[in-house]
Amino acid sequence: MEFKTHIRVRNVNVFYGKEQALKNVSVDIPDRRITAIIGPSGCGKTTLLKSFNRLIDTTDGVRVSGEISVDGENILDPKVEVTHIRKKMGLLSQKPYPLPMSIYDNVAYGPRIHGIKDKKRLDEIVERYLRQSSLWEEVRDRLRTPASRLSVGQQQRLCLARGLAVEPEIILGDEPTSALDPSSSQRIEQRFLELKNQYTIVIVTHILRQARRLADYVIFLYLGELIEHGTAEAIFENPKEQMTREYIKGIIS
Repeated sequence: MEFKTHIRVRNVNVFYGKEQALKNVSVDIPDRRITAIIGPSGCGKTTLLKSFNRLIDTTDGVRVSGEISVDGENILDPKVEVTHIRKKMGLLSQKPYPLPMSIYDNVAYGPRIHGIKDKKRLDEIVERYLRQSSLWEEVRDRLRTPASRLSVGQQQRLCLARGLAVEPEIILGDEPTSALDPSSSQRIEQRFLELKNQYTIVIVTHILRQARRLADYVIFLYLGELIEHGTAEAIFENPKEQMTREYIKGIIS
């Protein structure tokens, strides 16, 4: 299966002080597909994900080398405007972090920062992305109530709507369903499957069943090294590397 590349990673190394978290990672991440980064805890999954939107920069003592190209632009270049990079990427964290404001203002927050002030246009944006996140019907009559009153599952869908409202190209998910109940997890997964036709989606997951359900492409990391990558079918049905086979079978974790 042929994929168009959206994120190109070449020889990326990440150090936290003296500890090396990623070791010479090179991989191409396909456009408008769901890529799952799998591997045991502490293997570098979240480090790789946060390198894509330069959130890794906020960690004290971090050093990054190599190249990560998005749309042909090396985002690790010191001259690159970080805000410009992060606008391309919506991030869903493990736990939802709604802003301390109303449901409406959470979704309108990003567009306002980027200069949209017209109320009618903001109303349209809020409705559009709440619908895309499968939340509109549940909150349409209480848009001015605090987002903190939503359930955890609803808050995560609100954070998805907030991320989409700045019109990113890429959605990053750092174990985005780990804090959710099964029903809420299913809703987020369903949204990802529907949204992949419009966005490149990269998720970190420690749940192999979830990776099987969602992923078109899989990256397997172990102790900071890229062991294997390929289509989900190839990785789960016919992995090339012994370590990949052992991880999928649960022999190593």
